[in-house]
Amino acid sequence: MSYCIKWAGASRSFPERHAFLDNASAEGDCQVYLGACAGKEYVDNRANLCADAIVAIELKDECLGVYTDEAEALLDTQRGSKRVFGFARFRLGKAAPTQLIELVVPREHDEAALQVLKALFENAGFVVAICNDFPGRIVNRLIRPYYNAVLRRYDEKLATAEDLDTTLKMGLGYPEGPLALLDRTGLAEHAETSQALYEALGDPSFVPARLAANARLAARAGKPAPLCVARQN
Repeated sequence: MSYCIKWAGASRSFPERHAFLDNASAEGDCQVYLGACAGKEYVDNRANLCADAIVAIELKDECLGVYTDEAEALLDTQRGSKRVFGFARFRLGKAAPTQLIELVVPREHDEAALQVLKALFENAGFVVAICNDFPGRIVNRLIRPYYNAVLRRYDEKLATAEDLDTTLKMGLGYPEGPLALLDRTGLAEHAETSQALYEALGDPSFVPARLAANARLAARAGKPAPLCVARQN
C-alpha cells in the first residue's frame, strides 16, 4: 500500500533522512502525520479524509485518544476512527532514534488496517511493538521509574556512579550502565518525560529524581548542563 507524509513541524522520530521518508508518495492510501504538531494537523484535516484511509499519528508521551475523540469515535465508524493509529520511534533523549516503533492501537480498531501499517514500518527495516493507548507506551512506562530509582540510590550515596553502573551491567547483562546512559542522552530530557508521565498517571515512581529535576531547571534557565552524573563520585 502506498503512503504519504504529512509534515507538522520537526519530527522526533525522523530527525534525519530515512528510507521510510524516501519511499513515501505524494499521495497514498495511508497518511502518516509527523512532527511536534502531528496530532493537531490530523484534527484540523480529518474532515477531508476518506472513510477508508489509514492514519498514523506521531506521538510523544500523550495518548492517541487526545486526537481521536475516543468516546465519540466508538459511536462514529463513518469517519474511519478505527483506522487511526499512533506511533513513536523510540528515542532516549538526545541519542539517535532506535529501530523500534511502538505502534499504538485505539480501544476499537480495524485489524486489517493495523497489519497494513505494521507491514509499512517493517518493510522500512523497523521492529514493531503493538501497544494499547496509554501515556508513555511500553518502554517509557517501564524504564523511567527504574532510572529514577537508580538516580535516587546514587543521590543517597549507596555507591559511586561507577560501581552502580558496573553492578547493573555485570548483574543484569546491560551493555551500558543507567547513569552513564542518562549522562550520554540527557538528564533534562529524562526529567521532562518522567514528569509528563507522573502528571498523566499520578504514580510517584515517575516523579523525577532530584538530579534530573535540577538538570531540567538548568536547561529551562538556559544554563550550562550540570556535570556528568557518572563523574560526580
